[in-house]
Amino acid sequence: MFKNKIAVVTGGARGIGKTICERFKSEGAEVCVVDKLQNEYFTGDISEEKTLCLFADKVIAQYGKIDFLINNACLSLGGLEDCSYDDFNYVLRTGITAPFMLTKLFMNNFTPGACIINISSSRDRMSQPNTESYSSAKGGISALTHALAVSLSGKVRVNSISPGWIDTSGSEFEKADKAQHPAGRIGKPEDIAETVLFLCSERAGFITGENIAVDGGMTKMMIYHNDYGWKYEVK
Repeated sequence: MFKNKIAVVTGGARGIGKTICERFKSEGAEVCVVDKLQNEYFTGDISEEKTLCLFADKVIAQYGKIDFLINNACLSLGGLEDCSYDDFNYVLRTGITAPFMLTKLFMNNFTPGACIINISSSRDRMSQPNTESYSSAKGGISALTHALAVSLSGKVRVNSISPGWIDTSGSEFEKADKAQHPAGRIGKPEDIAETVLFLCSERAGFITGENIAVDGGMTKMMIYHNDYGWKYEVK
């Protein structure tokens, strides 16, 4: 489906990002990865502007065009209890600034029909304690998505995906873990990769500026104290 297409994937050396890369390759695309972890294309820290420029220069010099930009890389460094000023800004540089800058760097090289897919999270709408760094980055990338979609109108479609609970380790889960998802199971990296490929395809040609939650319905299921045997413990 994507033969001779060029896909750029940040954070593509493991987890969801690696699965996205594998699916693009299986459909014939050339994949350019950038990650802090060692990988086959470009190793570097995308929180640094120099890394972004060197990476973009390499892609443009090698291919001269880009069809898909998948902004997947992010991390958490905690929140109010333990996240420093520098830590907080490092997460934002990785999760928001890098996608913005890569878009600018590739602006003149996007092909007609190109797509940007930002990987957000269900943390863009719900939180646990001490998760401010990650939640802020994911909320920011969701907002950046519709801003870019408007700025790039008629040139590049821009959408985001908010994964829920995605298992990247092949763990075994209890029945209750699965039951809290209306879909009846924990998510897999393939669930996100398939959504990415759909949004990049012509089948999604009328979708832009949208955020799609891929969470098995978890964020739609209301749970009350003493509901389904669940108890909220007040500290």
